[in-house]
Amino acid sequence: MPDIPARTRGTAALRQTVTDTIVEAAALELAEIGYAGLSMGAVARRAGAGKAALYRRWPSKEAMVVDVVAIIAGKQVPMTDTGNLRDDVRAYVSATATTLSDPLFARIVLDMTAEASRNPRLAEAFNVTIRVPRRATCEHMLQRAVRRGELPADLDLQLALDLLAGFTQFRTLLTGETGDHNRIEQTSSLITAALPLCRLQGGVTGQTLQ
Repeated sequence: MPDIPARTRGTAALRQTVTDTIVEAAALELAEIGYAGLSMGAVARRAGAGKAALYRRWPSKEAMVVDVVAIIAGKQVPMTDTGNLRDDVRAYVSATATTLSDPLFARIVLDMTAEASRNPRLAEAFNVTIRVPRRATCEHMLQRAVRRGELPADLDLQLALDLLAGFTQFRTLLTGETGDHNRIEQTSSLITAALPLCRLQGGVTGQTLQ
């Protein structure tokens, strides 16, 4: 499982070491039995903590799971401005593939995707907590490329974001392909070549970067 970054919630009375242990326990439970079978009691037992410790941090199972997935995945893809689109795309693909290549996390993502399709509240929570911040990071990357003249000014932003995220996630998560160097290079090259084709056309509405 990916390293779980330190995170502080609430007051100082909530010890970070306990929070980290609970997060790891919840992630393992999610990977093994899925969201539907998960219970706060089972997570507490696995973490060696009382249920009260969980409820001091999260009001419900749903809130805990959304937070746990966000912590593991990272709310935003860590990305620096490399100065060109090709290397920016490679950095995104590499970071995403590294996270999704982990077998435990891959099981969590697939299970939560299915669960979110049945649970509108959970879907909205994931959208606000994870999807929107990650897409905002990628949007900044595309905006830089437009300013440098690497992408057209009439770029269909939503289509470009879907291409960037969807192709990377499909190759890693659904096909089981690992994030090795050759795969990352191939995926990055294909995405970089296809992004300029994501342009608004007559009768099609969408968000541009103009």
